[in-house]
Amino acid sequence: MQNAKTSTTTIDVLRAYWHAARRYKKSIFLILTFVIVATLADIIQPWFLKKLFDLLETNAPTAATIAIFVPVLLGMIGIRMVSWLGWRVTTITVNRFQPHVMADIEENSFKYLLGHSFQFFANHFGGSLVRKVGRMSRGFERLADEIIFRLIPIVIVVIGATVGLYLQYPLLAILFVAWTALFLVFNYWASRWAVKADIERAALDSEAGGVMADAITNAVTIKLFPAFNEEESRFRKVNQKLRLAQTRSWDRHEIIFAVQGLLMIAIDVGLMYIGVLFWLQGILTIGDLAFIQSSLVLVFHKLWEVGRSFRHIFDSIADGKEMVDLLLEPHEVRDRRGAKAIDVEKGEIEFKEVTFCFHKTRKVLENFDLIIKPKEKIALVGPSGAGKTTITKLLFRFYDVDEGKILIDGQDIAKATQDSLRDSISLVPQEPILFHRTLMENIRYGRQDATDEEVRDAARRARCDVFIDELPDGYGTYVGERGVKLSGGERQRVAIARAIVKNAPILVLDEATSSLDSESERLIQDALHELMQDKTVIVVAHRLSTIMEMDRILVIEGGTIAAQGTHRELLRKKGTYRKLWDIQAGGFAE
Repeated sequence: MQNAKTSTTTIDVLRAYWHAARRYKKSIFLILTFVIVATLADIIQPWFLKKLFDLLETNAPTAATIAIFVPVLLGMIGIRMVSWLGWRVTTITVNRFQPHVMADIEENSFKYLLGHSFQFFANHFGGSLVRKVGRMSRGFERLADEIIFRLIPIVIVVIGATVGLYLQYPLLAILFVAWTALFLVFNYWASRWAVKADIERAALDSEAGGVMADAITNAVTIKLFPAFNEEESRFRKVNQKLRLAQTRSWDRHEIIFAVQGLLMIAIDVGLMYIGVLFWLQGILTIGDLAFIQSSLVLVFHKLWEVGRSFRHIFDSIADGKEMVDLLLEPHEVRDRRGAKAIDVEKGEIEFKEVTFCFHKTRKVLENFDLIIKPKEKIALVGPSGAGKTTITKLLFRFYDVDEGKILIDGQDIAKATQDSLRDSISLVPQEPILFHRTLMENIRYGRQDATDEEVRDAARRARCDVFIDELPDGYGTYVGERGVKLSGGERQRVAIARAIVKNAPILVLDEATSSLDSESERLIQDALHELMQDKTVIVVAHRLSTIMEMDRILVIEGGTIAAQGTHRELLRKKGTYRKLWDIQAGGFAE
């Protein structure tokens, strides 16, 4: 696997496209076969035209001449039909081949992106990632079109025209080959020059997509503050950069087209001038001139697109590059080779000399030790940034520890599969994020095979039925993107219902009641107590009133356990916990 810091090359992008396409080798073979057949038929047509003009030049218009003319005409029609049929079969096959490959690219990209770590998604805009996936699949479509409908025919036509000219007069073929080499070298060099602007345009397109997605996701915040003008200005700036980059890209390609036109005028005039001179000397016939002209028309028709083809090819590579960067970026958290499903029966958790740093610079935990007994209920309290939530994220293995081990029932979680580990732990987060799906689907996400009755029972126990029964569509109500149609407390209760459905042996409550008003909190306290029965429970809390009945409370400061004990024991100590309790129980600190 390539290191994430290594620059992605054109070969990397082409290899990624080929990896997606090679599953359909039969389709590729069929496409290549009929492209070659159709293009060869196009090349043969000038020979019939030569034969036709030679007949008209050397024969008087008699019945015998017409008898010779008819087979030539029928031959031309037959060749054109072969060309027509070849391109139709090619197009029909392409119409089935490309959507398959594009779907595979998007599915594989989707799968690989979801395998990235928690930190990866914290560092990337969701909208920008979606845009990169779409651009890569469309980039393959453009690249395949250029190869199938332009590059392969160009190669065949140039070779065929060169052979034809050489058979008529070698000097013409030599001039044509020299001109073709100059034309292709210029286009390759010019396209490399132009692709720099294309890459810049692609990067700015992703940036503009990210800014737009960020603003749309936070549309309510923009209205609250109100910051419409600031956000519009921010988007306008990046969009103006994108506009200038697009214009710069198009201008460079227009210069290429202009030079192409001059080169074509030069070879057309040059070869026709030499051909006429040879005709006057009796070296070439009228049919030869017709052959030369029709061959040049065919070649020009193909070569005129070569600059555009190079542009589209480099566009495709530029569009695919950003996504391939992510596909070549190793997953930060991966299942080890031979990883096995974890077997959690008792639910004992042990942090053993754990050290963890964010970005290898900011140390959060150092030689951290903690043993949580089976079915024990503990709470983590302390100031913000002390490491409480980090402890739970390490338990879920959203990050890998730098040193030490985390054990569940004596099993190192680093050696277990991530899916089995997370399947053994339920989480009720501080800010639940829901899918834009129905309430039934969102609650069932805790366990996909849960029945409708199990979902409804979990909703009742989490007191979700209080608001669900009032909705017109009940459990069939769509909750909106990220659950925006529900209040914070309603989203939290849905998250609790989801955890009830999952019923894992280990439960993590990360400020599980922080978004609830006092009445709602009272409603679900019984549900939470029932949910915690016979489970190992870790509660992260700032509201100390919610953790008074925990078996043990740990005060986390600076990534270490500063104090621990029951609520009453910690109150008797004049430490951080007593200060926090006095603030919350007695009012604001002076």
